Amino acid sequence: EVQLVESGGGLVQPGGSLRLSCAASGFTFGSYAMSWVRQAPGKGLEWVSLIGSGGGSTTYADSVKGRFTISRDNAKNTLTLQMNSLKPEDTAVYYCTKGVRKDYSSASGYEYDYWGRGTQVTVSS
Repeated sequence: EVQLVESGGGLVQPGGSLRLSCAASGFTFGSYAMSWVRQAPGKGLEWVSLIGSGGGSTTYADSVKGRFTISRDNAKNTLTLQMNSLKPEDTAVYYCTKGVRKDYSSASGYEYDYWGRGTQVTVSS
């Protein structure tokens, strides 16, 4: 059974940092691209960042580029999102997703088949 469990969310002031983690199990983690998506209150899902199966290829939404860093540890089956310089508009539930394929040439083609329950990130003073 595929399981994705996010952690690390919380309340942080604008300009602060948080590190999200996703513990994966039930599949060969290193064989699939992974991504983070988020959903702000009252809004639809927004793709945040994508990483290829080997970790060498990363892509970011313009809204987070230069502030967020996605990474993965295939030995530990863990996906991470380091979020710096957080803004109130980053407030959302963040979900870890499992890609359908090993790698993607662009984020626009990314498809996922599993996601976790999410972790809440609130940026407020």
